[in-house]
Amino acid sequence: MPPGALHHRVTAALANWQLDDAERLLSVVDPSSPYEAGSSAAGSSGAGARDDAPSLGRAWADTLRAELLVRRLRVAGFTLVGEPLDAPEATESLDLHAGVADLLDRAAEGPAGRDAGAGDPRSESASHAALAIALVRSAKAAFDATDDALQRAAGLARHARIELLSRRIDAAMDEAVEAASLLDPALPPDALLVDTLGTLAGVLADLELMPLALDYQRRALDAAAAAAEQGRLGPGDGDPDVLVAGAATCLGALCAELGEALLDDGEPGAAVPHFAESRRLAEQALAQLPPDADGLVSAQVVHGWALVGLGEHAAATGPLRAAVRIASAAGDRALLASALLALGRALRRQGDGRGADEQLAKALALATEHGLPRLRRSALRELCTLHAELDDAGRALPYLQAYLADELDRVDERRTRWVELFGRRKSLLENERAAGQLRRQAYEDPLTHLPNRRYAEARLDGLLSAGTTPALAVVDVDRFKSINDAVGHPGGDAVLRAVAELLLAGCRDTDEVCRWAGDEFVVLLPDTTAEQAERALERIRRAVAARDWTALGVTVPVTISVGIASATRGDDRRTLFAAADGVLYDAKRSGRDRVVRLSAVTQTRAPDAPADPAPHAPGREARPAAVRVGPVRSAPLDPVGGFAPLLADPPLSLGSPGQPALASPPGPAPPAAPARPAPAEPDVIWGVGRTTEQVLALVRETRAAHPDRPALVVRASADTLVALAGAHDGSTTVDAAAMSAAVGPVPEPRGRVGVLCAGTADATVAAEAAFVARVTGTEVVRVDDVGGSRLRPLLTDRTLLDDVDCLVVVAGLDATLAATVGAMTDVPIVAVPTSTGQPGSFGGFGALLTMLNSASPGVVVSNIDNGHAAGVFAARIARRTAR
Repeated sequence: MPPGALHHRVTAALANWQLDDAERLLSVVDPSSPYEAGSSAAGSSGAGARDDAPSLGRAWADTLRAELLVRRLRVAGFTLVGEPLDAPEATESLDLHAGVADLLDRAAEGPAGRDAGAGDPRSESASHAALAIALVRSAKAAFDATDDALQRAAGLARHARIELLSRRIDAAMDEAVEAASLLDPALPPDALLVDTLGTLAGVLADLELMPLALDYQRRALDAAAAAAEQGRLGPGDGDPDVLVAGAATCLGALCAELGEALLDDGEPGAAVPHFAESRRLAEQALAQLPPDADGLVSAQVVHGWALVGLGEHAAATGPLRAAVRIASAAGDRALLASALLALGRALRRQGDGRGADEQLAKALALATEHGLPRLRRSALRELCTLHAELDDAGRALPYLQAYLADELDRVDERRTRWVELFGRRKSLLENERAAGQLRRQAYEDPLTHLPNRRYAEARLDGLLSAGTTPALAVVDVDRFKSINDAVGHPGGDAVLRAVAELLLAGCRDTDEVCRWAGDEFVVLLPDTTAEQAERALERIRRAVAARDWTALGVTVPVTISVGIASATRGDDRRTLFAAADGVLYDAKRSGRDRVVRLSAVTQTRAPDAPADPAPHAPGREARPAAVRVGPVRSAPLDPVGGFAPLLADPPLSLGSPGQPALASPPGPAPPAAPARPAPAEPDVIWGVGRTTEQVLALVRETRAAHPDRPALVVRASADTLVALAGAHDGSTTVDAAAMSAAVGPVPEPRGRVGVLCAGTADATVAAEAAFVARVTGTEVVRVDDVGGSRLRPLLTDRTLLDDVDCLVVVAGLDATLAATVGAMTDVPIVAVPTSTGQPGSFGGFGALLTMLNSASPGVVVSNIDNGHAAGVFAARIARRTAR
């Protein structure tokens, strides 16, 4: 996968401005131009034909060729887009159209035309610029098409360097920002990542963003060390120690450069730590590099630079002179310029003015010739300082003027960046404003300015996915069509706006009122029970009914009907809305102008509630809601009867039906008791594993067979409960928390059952036991969350323990609760273990064993999570006690 060895060799040649060498190295790559695509498509299939979808190898080749052309343009004095680098008012820009035409002509002539390009220098430069632009576009298209984020980042960082060569600062900044956004810290370390981070650090340094440059070069060093340690380097990546040493050398150079800037600004104390770090990194690199490694001289230059910054001039001079000789012999221009600059600094600070002038002048010439702006500015500053120290104003003035000209160019570049930043910020704000308007259009109802249905659905999904238990109220304006017919659509719109205002005024800041559709609104009430929502919406209902609507020209009464449901475990948006919408229609059928709730406690529709189609006039007292909560009454224990019939002594036997009794009951045989009708307990239908249609069919069949008793549906889905409530108009009882419903007449309660729940995790099983006990024919009182230290209220107020005929204790994590309560009362107890609790509870088996092994008398144990059996058992005891 590119870049490989050829890439690195070409890169080194380009960095040293050895352009002919770079072109010779690139000659082994397909030399075709993007302008030859048309001819190749027409029938060429040779080496000049370019693929329709460029590969990454082609993209890297195009990038290197583009950089070569840009450097040739730089030598000729032009940018990538054909603008003059110096004296733009005196030099005419290149004619890129002519350059494109020349390239097309050459493509038509074939290889001979490509080789016959020598001619007018401006024409040649125009062709170079046009070709470079085409190559850059082709390479960017290939990088954008790849899914490899690291390859894209590497290409963008290289293109940022190309833009810098053309002094297109804004374009370089864009490329650098996009490259940085792709360099996720989680990317696996390898040689390409190290190279990309280093390239980006160099670009950021040229953009004068030195703190960011240091951060990215540190990441490059860390990535190199990790790649070497984890063995992620391939055979073509070279020696791991050389890779790590090269990254350390580059980081040391940046640290030394920052230290020099602090020295120039008069902050020597702040510069010392940076020079010390530079020295440490250079020594680390020198220790890792083999004696013949290419990066050895670079590390020596950085080490000498750090020593100069720390004041050890004599120690730095010798190694720096050696580095100058080696770099000069190797032809590495950038390295030679750095070595000359460091040596000139050392000689100046030692007092050798002539030697310093010679070295610094050579460094300035190399930096100017090869486009090294940071080195050029440093050399000019050093020469100004040197001749000022020598009191040679005549020699210092030209350097000062050149330095100031460079500084003015930097100011212009900064001004350009600020203008660009201002434009981008303005565009960003305009885009944000436009996005806000689009969001309002997408999520706001234009009539009432409330959030619309789309927002309500998204918000409700968010609340449910976060694990909260919101309540949902669906509000409908009663007989809105008659209002529209009476006052027209403008009047109807005014009514809807007024209802929206009343809904907002009656809700909390945390509640959200949305217009659903037409004359329907929804109210989202986070962390609210159905009972609390019912009280709030009842206040709003009364406010709507009491308002004087004649000011809007409305002479008919305006009322609302409300259906409320609270979320339970496992509900989604559709289920919750279906539940609330179902009870809304119950309110409509019951006479309108009322609030109906379907909540997590037992709710009963009035069995014989007649429909009242007439709406309430303002000020009249509202009818009772069609759904009512079963009252909790204090019923004293019947002192007569109790368990006496159950405790009659049986005749003794050996336990076999065929064996005679060992003893006969004393006295004459008792008279036969009058026959009592068997209690009409509900027929049970389990919802688990059945569809809604199957449950509805079984309920119809059961009600037809036994109209005198309810059909009890347990463990049903919310959709099934809503379907049951809508399909049966008779007496219907629903408990959403218990996931149960009863269709048919619920018997009058006899006796009283108490249900204790240890914790909220056991609430579903406790709700099932309470619901089944009530439908089986007893009054039920339920107390939740009494496990652990929360049992103390039962110790101080024994009303619950003393005024019930049987207790159901539901516990999972706190399974000892049943034994504890059994020791506090003589009331019979049914213990129900649940599957909730610690991971080691084995799905409730631990709680079951704890309850079975309890030493407290008077406690029977149900199966795991079997709230139904416990409720039936407790109801039977309570009914017999109350006889």
